Amino acid sequence: MSKKPSDFELQILGVLWESAPQTVREVRASLTDEKERAYTSVLSVMQVMEKKGYLRREKASSGNADLWSPAVDRAAVTSPLIRGWVQQLFGGRPSAVMQQLLDGDSVDASEVAEIRRLLKEYESNNDVS
Repeated sequence: MSKKPSDFELQILGVLWESAPQTVREVRASLTDEKERAYTSVLSVMQVMEKKGYLRREKASSGNADLWSPAVDRAAVTSPLIRGWVQQLFGGRPSAVMQQLLDGDSVDASEVAEIRRLLKEYESNNDVS
């Protein structure tokens, strides 16, 4: 990867990281920004992403549609982006990021439980007291 993916490329990667392989039509239907995009536009971006090394495709065993999958690991792409945002927007403080997320209205009890589980796992694996 020579440079970071665009916002739209990240959105496509996000869809495929959650569930792959998928056809272009399936990816297009799963995009979360609710913009109306032509099939050919999505296909064109995905073909460019393949050339950049972000995606790979294979012929489907039945039908004409290709199946697309991420060619890069989520952490390899997102970790540098997130570290940059934490540094630029929150003075390098992960706790400030967490506070910002918790102040939002999209955190329910199951998310809080998962955050607690992740913190306990982190503490046991990293000798944090």
